[in-house]
Amino acid sequence: MTNMRVLVVEDDPTLLRAVRDAYEKAHYQTDGTGSGDEGFDLAQERIHDLLVLDIMLPGMNGVEMVRKLKATSNPVPVILLTALDAVDERIAGLDAGADDYIVKPFSLDELLARSRAVLRRCGTIGADGDLIYGPLRIISANRRAYFENKELSLTITEYKLLEYFISHKNQLLTREQIFDRIWGFNSSTSQTAVDVYVHYLRKKLMKHRAGGLIRTVRGVGYMMGGGEAIV
Repeated sequence: MTNMRVLVVEDDPTLLRAVRDAYEKAHYQTDGTGSGDEGFDLAQERIHDLLVLDIMLPGMNGVEMVRKLKATSNPVPVILLTALDAVDERIAGLDAGADDYIVKPFSLDELLARSRAVLRRCGTIGADGDLIYGPLRIISANRRAYFENKELSLTITEYKLLEYFISHKNQLLTREQIFDRIWGFNSSTSQTAVDVYVHYLRKKLMKHRAGGLIRTVRGVGYMMGGGEAIV
């Protein structure tokens, strides 16, 4: 599950750390906060593949967060963490657009299993855990990418970029989102690296007549799939 990124919003610092540790041991990247308001701001950056939200949070609660995110057409899947007796809140969360919930106390292994199931249902990963977009397939376990079963010769950065595009297929990704995901907020690399590496990746896909899979959205960023390029 290399390069999948999860945002965990939980106000119990011990549970927050335990959940993040479990995801990181399973090779996800994580961000975390105990504040609903900060969690909402982080979720709006749209660099995450999955949100795990406690319902009862200081500031904005988990249900309100889901409702506001879905109102902005944010497609990221959501798992809610709920108390045993929070039936009404669970119903409200699912009605607001959450994809699943898990009741406290819970097994971390079950949380990971539910996460994989949600990502499969959303089309982010295939049944065997691979990322798939049409003829493109990424096998995260060994960091290899294929086009119609022919292996692509990619650098580490090109691989990460392709993986990010496939995991967010048909979604517009700004240059800022791509930069933050691939290089990181604190990187000293210039943001122009995004355009450079998209060019490199396209050239390699063009060898398979697939360069057009990555659209340019002028003045904004890029999108994998969704129609003809906007240049």
